[in-house]
Amino acid sequence: MNVSYRWIQSLVPGLTEAPADLAHRLSLLGAPADDVVDLGAGVEGVVIARVEEVRQHPNADKLRITRVNAGGQTVQVVCGAPNVEAGRYYPFAPVGASLPGGMKIGKAKLRGEVSEGMLCSARELGLGRDHSGLMALAGEWEPGAPFLQSLGLDDVRLVLDITPNRPEMLSHVGVAREVAPGGAAGVQLPEFPNAPERPIEPRRVEREGAVGGVRVRIEDVDGCPRYTAAVVRGVEVGPSPEWLATRLRAVGVRPINNVVDATNYVLHELGQPVHAFDLDRLRGPEITVRRARAGETIRTLDGVDRTLAEGALVITDAEGPVALAGVMGGEESEVHDGTTAVLLEVALFDPKAVRGTRTPHGLSTDASYRFERGVDPEGQTRALERVVQLIVAVAGGEVDREALDVNPVPFARRVVELRPSRVEQVLGVALSGEEIAGLLEAIGFRTDAAVSPLRVSVPGFRPDVTEEIDLIEEVARRRGYDSFPEEILPFRASAVPESPEVAAERRAREFFRRAGFLESRTTGFAPAAEGRVPVLNPLSSEEGSLRDALVPGLLRRVEHNWAHGVRDVRLFEVGTVFSPAGGGAVPREEIRVAAAFTGASRPAHWSGAAAAWDVWDLKGLMEELAEEHG
Repeated sequence: MNVSYRWIQSLVPGLTEAPADLAHRLSLLGAPADDVVDLGAGVEGVVIARVEEVRQHPNADKLRITRVNAGGQTVQVVCGAPNVEAGRYYPFAPVGASLPGGMKIGKAKLRGEVSEGMLCSARELGLGRDHSGLMALAGEWEPGAPFLQSLGLDDVRLVLDITPNRPEMLSHVGVAREVAPGGAAGVQLPEFPNAPERPIEPRRVEREGAVGGVRVRIEDVDGCPRYTAAVVRGVEVGPSPEWLATRLRAVGVRPINNVVDATNYVLHELGQPVHAFDLDRLRGPEITVRRARAGETIRTLDGVDRTLAEGALVITDAEGPVALAGVMGGEESEVHDGTTAVLLEVALFDPKAVRGTRTPHGLSTDASYRFERGVDPEGQTRALERVVQLIVAVAGGEVDREALDVNPVPFARRVVELRPSRVEQVLGVALSGEEIAGLLEAIGFRTDAAVSPLRVSVPGFRPDVTEEIDLIEEVARRRGYDSFPEEILPFRASAVPESPEVAAERRAREFFRRAGFLESRTTGFAPAAEGRVPVLNPLSSEEGSLRDALVPGLLRRVEHNWAHGVRDVRLFEVGTVFSPAGGGAVPREEIRVAAAFTGASRPAHWSGAAAAWDVWDLKGLMEELAEEHG
């Protein structure tokens, strides 16, 4: 999970920790940072430049000669990018500047023409993987202005390792909730300029409804428990404003256009995938969520024609599939430069259904990654409102105020009882009900501290919390593992008494250790001559049977010691032996104890040589063992 430090700061105005300190704190909270990347490292000398003139290189078909205004001076630059245009602004590395990877820009001659600098792509600046053309900047800029500061790219990317049971951390809001001084109460979604305050009013229906003239129906309720939709008309699709493009580049996402970028922004902000359909290209117009039928096909957004696996969860219009639900949209209904009206989909898809849809088609996307781990079943209308606000802010248009919420079975929060006494028993520290409630409410739980045990309402974005022990883990995590005493208090995890067999084995081991023996632990496999129970699929001929005695294996350990010059040996083993039960039944197992010793009966000492072990020592040892065990 890529997290932008500046993005987190915009959500938590009071956050002042340095990126490295924030990464350390997140590690203590269960989200370790695999890397902390300074996005501005290596591009400090890059500036914004305006291309004044473009002409064909006289000696190369694929090269162009440009005149570049880098602030106060105009230089000639040879460029091979197909998207260079006069009047546009691009990042420019002048002579003497360096790029990530250590590339030093110098004055060069390309096919006979002098080039004084380099116009850069996003990949050359370390801001993405796109190398198809230059990184064109939308809007008006001051030539010569520092590139990093002008675009707000003096940012740090935290690469967090999020475990599968914490899906709410796959969003900036989820991370902000963990690190905000006031917890969830300290997180504020920044307002978008010129966005409507309350753009939509969702209307709930059970299985079928209409929005903006589009009929929406859920056929597979198990695969799609909820589907919300809204319509925005009169949008102007084009490049995103730089603040939006910068936010996406900071987390490694390539900007595409203002509508698609708005959906990606909400995905990374709230963790809720969003999809935009070109409304005029939906046939019917109709949207149905159902299972794919045999032989149906779709061309996905990656340009690949796919024959759908029967039973895959799909979104269809009146004539056929237009998207793989929760995975990827179709090319026929995608938003393009000529799009003027969009239908926005914010849905809740079942994790198993999404996994079963993407796996046979060999796909994995940011959306499917989140759906497979579980998105917030209470967050669809908030995400729909957020993406509508952003699209109106960056692409214009008018919103159909009535939105649709197809929701057959509304989500009900799970309530788990939590006993403060159990918290103390597990953690070894007494915490009051008020303190426990404060720790849990900071991360979105609702508690009733006036009753005992506490009744804790679990938010939808925490599907991993199902039992009391899960809440105790959250209390420990939020309080800080380093806040508990180092002393281990006496505690038995269960009231079940120790098994007599286990107690006998433990006493036997203690007996031999007191006598100066070392424990040998060998496997239960043996050659065929030493066992009566054959192994059906042996690893080797030397391990073809289950042993019927401990002594042969123990003697091999003695031989091994002798072969390495060790003559004073004291070994014992407590282990299982096997014998056939007959009639095809499972072999009988028996716990036995064996001991072997050779050499001196005690270590060398100045007072004199020790006598060698003999059979009477063995007899005495076994008599003592028998007496101790009755």
